[in-house]
Amino acid sequence: MAPPILKLDDIFLTFGGAPLLAGANLQVEPGDRICLVGRNGSGKSTLMKIAAGLAEAQSGEVFRHPSATIRYLHQAPDFDGYDTVQAYAEAGLGPSDDPYRVAYLLQHLGLTGEEDPKRLSGGEARRAALARVMAPEPDILLLDEPTNHLDLPTIEWLEDELTRSRSALVLISHDRRFLEKVSTATVWLDRGQSRRLDRGFAHFEAWRDEVLEAEELEQHKLGKAIEREEHWLRYGVTARRKRNMRRLGELQTMRATYRGHKGPQGTVQATAADAKESGKLVIEAEKITKAYGERTIVAPFSIRVHRGDRIGLVGPNGAGKTTLLKMLTGQIEPDAGTVKLGTNLEIATLDQKREDLNLDDTLAHYLTDGRGDNLLVNGEQRHVTGYMKDFLFQPEQARTPIRELSGGERARLMLARILSRATNLLILDEPTNDLDIETLDLLQEIVAGFAGTVILVSHDRDFLDRTVTSTIAPANPEAPDGRWIEYAGGYTDMMAQRKGAIEEKRKAEKAEKAKADAAAPAAEAPKAAKGKLSYKQKFALENLPKEIAKAEAEAAKREEKMADPDLFTKDPNAFAKLAKELEKLRADLARMEEEWLELEMLREELEG
Repeated sequence: MAPPILKLDDIFLTFGGAPLLAGANLQVEPGDRICLVGRNGSGKSTLMKIAAGLAEAQSGEVFRHPSATIRYLHQAPDFDGYDTVQAYAEAGLGPSDDPYRVAYLLQHLGLTGEEDPKRLSGGEARRAALARVMAPEPDILLLDEPTNHLDLPTIEWLEDELTRSRSALVLISHDRRFLEKVSTATVWLDRGQSRRLDRGFAHFEAWRDEVLEAEELEQHKLGKAIEREEHWLRYGVTARRKRNMRRLGELQTMRATYRGHKGPQGTVQATAADAKESGKLVIEAEKITKAYGERTIVAPFSIRVHRGDRIGLVGPNGAGKTTLLKMLTGQIEPDAGTVKLGTNLEIATLDQKREDLNLDDTLAHYLTDGRGDNLLVNGEQRHVTGYMKDFLFQPEQARTPIRELSGGERARLMLARILSRATNLLILDEPTNDLDIETLDLLQEIVAGFAGTVILVSHDRDFLDRTVTSTIAPANPEAPDGRWIEYAGGYTDMMAQRKGAIEEKRKAEKAEKAKADAAAPAAEAPKAAKGKLSYKQKFALENLPKEIAKAEAEAAKREEKMADPDLFTKDPNAFAKLAKELEKLRADLARMEEEWLELEMLREELEG
């Protein structure tokens, strides 16, 4: 086993009251891909900041290898002093890092590098921050919610990029599919302490349930043992005083342990408030269009939404998902075509930008609209503090300003408000942002079991697969042209249908070409049109020789160190580490050389 390059031992931190971290541990070795999971407010981001050196624990030990480079993805990056995104991203490079990697990352993250950092949206700021921390390929990459505000194509690209990365990773994310694909180990932060599973997130939930069941059983056994000792205390035959005092001491210890046990945080208890049933036809859109200037957002699109449908909207950022959603719900008028809304509609909307939140409002005022301390939920009067408990808020938070809540708490608060309103049409725009896994589970159950109709925009593939009955996506996701298609089923079903349609189209084109070739005289056969290398291929062709030279130099250094005849005797662990690194470098060299040769042959063929 390789020695750790980052180690946190017995970390303790409290802000008053119950400790946030009470003996938490985190160990990162070269090549680790760890997902850090836990409830909102469990201290995940705080532990990661301590690992990055941006926060200090009140006690415990922190070890960072002196030569290890660490990069941390800031939730709110500081762009002061930078005129362009390119300059901001390049500022994260070290002296020996390749500046071309910044251009490569920005291009794949949908940025040109010329953007003014002061004018970036939240999503663009996240992308710029990702380019800055990933470009140096550090020894340890600490990523807190890296997929927030990213569209699906970018998330899938990021998965591949991180899987190929040589950096050790520590990830915090609510995106199940992302964690399943990237992680190989899981650290669970629960009630201030950490547990590690040396398997990826796909195995976490079953393991977590086993741990909690075993804990509940141990607590039950302790309760029975206390009952037996109390029975002895009352009715047992008195033995020697020393023995009695020992048993009394043990009983007091057991009682203290039993009383001090802090069970797992509860789950959100909620259902959507029922409204009168809407008409059978909820929305009918006929050949609706929308364009801004010369750019077409929605080409003629028609759809019928029936009561009980659960429809997902997916696509790259800027494709027009929110515009299409607002057209379907009557919030904006189409340029052409018609939209008819059904009868008896009670619409509730969850906005991804959270514009509905007044940060100076208190939680109680926001939930009750300032109408006292009670609200009506499913025809029943509920006191606001009791309703808040259903969403894991404490009664003393009723008068807390919203600005003091974390991102996850704000998401829960908006969910509490929308679910208290009687509704039969739920409009959810990126509802999964900042929700922990357990609250996400509840939201999935609510959406899947909702008696009315749901239209949602999401980049969470797992959430879509578990909830929607059909998916609307751009006909051309790589270059959206305003055409949208409705597919049956969730995201995975949509991808399968799209793949099948592409294969059928290719077969038809191949058959047509073969037919045309057979009919045309050989002398008149047209010359094949010249193609060209893609940006990514050009970038790789230019930069692979540098990467190969760099890898060869690194391999030579390790070979030189291993040539020392005394190294194995003096430090076998160092020798084993060098051998492992050399083996990986040689494999990387072989892969890069093969890739460069293929690209060079392709270039020569195209330039013909």
